[in-house]
Amino acid sequence: FCLSRGRGDVYKREFRIARLASDDLELLHRWRAGDEVAGQALFERHFESIYGFFCNKVGGEAVDDLVQETFLGCVRSKERFREDASFRTFLFAIAHRQMMKYRERWYKARERGADFDEGRAAELDNSPSQLIVEHDEQLLLVRALRRLPLELQVVLELFYWQDLRSLDIAEILELPHGTVRSRIRRAREQLAERLQELSDDPALRASTVRNVEDWLRSLQVRKAAAG
Repeated sequence: FCLSRGRGDVYKREFRIARLASDDLELLHRWRAGDEVAGQALFERHFESIYGFFCNKVGGEAVDDLVQETFLGCVRSKERFREDASFRTFLFAIAHRQMMKYRERWYKARERGADFDEGRAAELDNSPSQLIVEHDEQLLLVRALRRLPLELQVVLELFYWQDLRSLDIAEILELPHGTVRSRIRRAREQLAERLQELSDDPALRASTVRNVEDWLRSLQVRKAAAG
């Protein structure tokens, strides 16, 4: 049979997601049965995605610490995973909880009135980037993303970078699906506002805003060594 380009892209994406989930569950079953090699293979498969989840949200050594805490959390809770969602969704849910715990610790360590989003944006701007940035539009976009409230940055990056469906994101964030869809729309709107504020170049702003979804998907994380 023949698929239109739009439908064909959706079909291939859904097939890839379903195949990945199937392979993950096979590895998980072997890991639960005592196969440590299968567990290691599962971690290596998802290490880069989890690293990417943290690298544009916190700076310094916190990224490595949060990645380690996420995988340790997976080890502790693997027997409780009910398999009513994909393993990838389960893993990102752990990563999100670790991110929220980090934010709580950040506030406790600072004076009253400190702002987490402002503090992390400044820290990230002054740290070596873990993202591969080859175009001015990408650099502008990265700076704009960092200036979104954390909850809005999270949904955009999960949707565009991690190729997760809004239903999966709702599972990860433990929110109603409608709330997540509204949050994605609000995140796009605020991202456009930040882009306008950060650039004095009308042509650069226009190029970035016009193709914002393509630029979002084009950003890649520098490969980090697992283990």
